[in-house]
Order: sequence, then structure tokens, then C-alpha cells
Amino acid sequence: MTIAALGSHGATGRTISEQFHAFDARNPHVYRSLDTENSLLPARPVVLVVAPGDENYRGYCLEQVADAYDIVLLTGTEPSWEKPHITDHAVVDLSNPAALLAGGRALAARHDLAGVMTWDEWSVVPTARLARQLGSSTTAPEVMQGCRNKATARSLFARHGVPSAASVSVRTRQEAEAAAERIGYPVVLKPASHAGAIGVLRVDDRAQLTAAYRAAERTAGQGTESTSVLVEEFLDGPEISVECVTYRGGTTVVAVNRKTISPPPHFEQLAHSVDADDPLRETVAPAARAAINALGITDGVSHIEMRLVDGRPRLIEVNARLAGDMIGHLVRLATGIDLVRAAADIACDRAPDLTPTRSSAAAIRLLYPDTSGTLTHLTYDGPRPTWLDRLHYQCRPGDQLLLPADGGNLYTGRIGYLITTATTGQQARARADQAARAVTAVLDRTSGPRSAAA
Repeated sequence: MTIAALGSHGATGRTISEQFHAFDARNPHVYRSLDTENSLLPARPVVLVVAPGDENYRGYCLEQVADAYDIVLLTGTEPSWEKPHITDHAVVDLSNPAALLAGGRALAARHDLAGVMTWDEWSVVPTARLARQLGSSTTAPEVMQGCRNKATARSLFARHGVPSAASVSVRTRQEAEAAAERIGYPVVLKPASHAGAIGVLRVDDRAQLTAAYRAAERTAGQGTESTSVLVEEFLDGPEISVECVTYRGGTTVVAVNRKTISPPPHFEQLAHSVDADDPLRETVAPAARAAINALGITDGVSHIEMRLVDGRPRLIEVNARLAGDMIGHLVRLATGIDLVRAAADIACDRAPDLTPTRSSAAAIRLLYPDTSGTLTHLTYDGPRPTWLDRLHYQCRPGDQLLLPADGGNLYTGRIGYLITTATTGQQARARADQAARAVTAVLDRTSGPRSAAA
């Protein structure tokens, strides 16, 4: 039994093998230039990057850092796609803080490091510790711990008067039930220390709470900064993120990203869009700066998530690193501001250049099937206009896809993504929807659980 998703059942086009790299080809990076006498120019500054992540969503980050810096890499696996962008590396167990610090010190002994950085959520605390040990610029490790622990962040928001959500940390289902009754349904259950909306569920009544608590507790058990579960007030309104750059305590609000979220009970991110002229930026900038100040962030790029409740910003969380889902790429397409370069510059204690050079818009559509199962066919049968910046598939026929409704997450359910550009955010989103309709995914549901997700 098959089902065609995200496009016409009768659509035809190039096979996935033909189009898999159609929009991802990049020229090899040149590390050094030769002068007229054919001698090497002086070496560029060296930056240590911890945990480069997945090429699908973080490849552009490494590429953009390599435009200005020589990179040495601290990674959990032997480099593959990273090789054209790095000059040296060390493989360590990134989940072991002592091993990470030892690996970083070994690289520092071989290179004159200008700075240390990461865009990996799970590595922000140990990376800050490593930077401090090496005498590099960094926000304090204890501040990074506060960002990673949502309970700590909520307490700091309350202390500093930052508009947020009512929140209670719990350790048992009974405590969760009592907290939900006090806050009032609907509530949100989430791990205090995780990422990617994994284990985050909306609960509309007591009957839904037990299953939601078990899911949140299971994910919370993997946390490093906290293993508790939070029961929180549901903030009813559009969700956005605010992309900020902080250097030596001064914060610049660079862009606003408008999100599309899946229907409850899950909070899967389905789409993002950035408009250089978004009027929301002035509305939300004070709350974004207040959140950064409350947490004590002094240096770095931050991804701040909010909801607009009755038109007013209420904080969800602050991620003290570059946003995922290619949002940094959207910001560059829309404004010309390179957040990745800014993060590297700040790590090396250099003032970042945040001058806008464009005034346009960009959007990303994250591609999901409408059912779990085995992917059997994937094609794109549409035009290839200049506004289609990227079309990328992260899976191939034969792969198993498991949606959140069936116990999966963003890592197990996504097909890939496409990115569009336009003069306005509304037009960029419309073009993304248009391109997504030309993607056809066929899945065999007999080999996996059937999904109720749309």
C-alpha cells in the first residue's frame, strides 16, 4: 500500500538520485592565496569549532567560517564532508566533558588559536569551559548552563521582569497533575534540558497528561543540565524567533523569523521566513534584549523563541547559539548579514560587521510526508526559478520515516527542505508552498505504523 505526499500523485520528474545534489553544489573552498611571486600569504586566524553537526543543516556554517578563518575541528567522528573546510582535527567523545577539554587542549598545543566556538546545542556549556581554559572570549559557562536549563531561565526571567510563561518543575506524574491544575489547562509539558521540541507536548485536559508526562520524562532523562520535567502555561499566539548578536554586553537585534508550527499536541517546526523589513522587529527587540540581559549573555549569537500573546511578546526560551533549520542562511539571504561569521568573529574577540547589505526576504519549508512508512519514491516536478535557492533531500528510497505522532521526531520524520527568496516574507512563503506542491513522496505504510498526522 502506498501514499503520495506533499504533491500530485501523478507528478513525474527526475529521480531522487538525479536531483539529490541539484541545488547543493558548491565550489571547493580555497584556503590560501598565492601572490604575484607565487609565495603563500600569511596564515589567517585559526578558530576551533566544536561539534560541526550534520551537513544537511550545518554545512553552510562551516563553509562560511572557512571564508575568513582556518578551522581546526573537535568532532565525535572522523571528518568526511568537513575535510575541504578544515586544516586539522581531533576525534573525541563529545559527550564526555573531560575528553572534550583534553581534545581541545591538544589542538591548542598544535595551533595558535584565535577563538573557540560551537553551534551545537549540546556542546555550548563544555565549549564555554574550554574557551575559558584557553583564555578565549566567551560567555561564562555558568550562564550557558542557565540557558540550557529552562527552569533556571524561567526563574531569571521572573526575577528581571521579562514576560514569560508560568512554569513549575516536577519530578512525578502526580506533581505534574497538581501543577497543571494550578496553572490551568491547556498546559505544555517539556524536558527542562533538551532541544528541537523533542518531548514537548500540549495537554488539554487531565486525561492526556499521563502519556504526555511519560514522553517528556523519557526525553528529560537524557538531559545533562537537568533531568526534570516542566509544566508550563500554554502561550496562545503566533510563534516567532528573534536572531540576536551580543558583543561585549551590547546586543543587536538582527532579524525576526516567523514560524509555522504543526497542530497540537506536537510543536514540530514546519516552516520559517525572514523579512528584512519585518515591522515586528521593533516590537520584540526590547523583550529580546531583556532576556539576554537577564540570563547574563555577554558574547555570541542567540536564537530567542517567543510567542505573541495579544500582540505582546512572551518568552519561550533562549538558545545561546546559532539557530538551526537553516535560519542563519535565511537571515543572510534577506539582510546580507552573516550570523555565522559574526559568531566566529565574536569568539575571536573581534567586533562583528552587522551592516545590512540587502533588503529582501527568504523562507524555508521543511518537508514531511503525511504518514510514517518506507519511502519508495521521491521526485520534484516543478520549475527551477532563480528564487528557488535550495531543494535538499536528507533521505532516499528505502529509508524508514517515523513521524512524531507515531513516536518519532524531527530527525526521523523529515524528508528534507526547500528554500525560496522574494521581496517580501509573504511572497517567499507563497513561493515555498508552490514549490512544495511539486514534491511527490510515495511511502509504503505496510512496513511502518500508520500516522494520524496531516
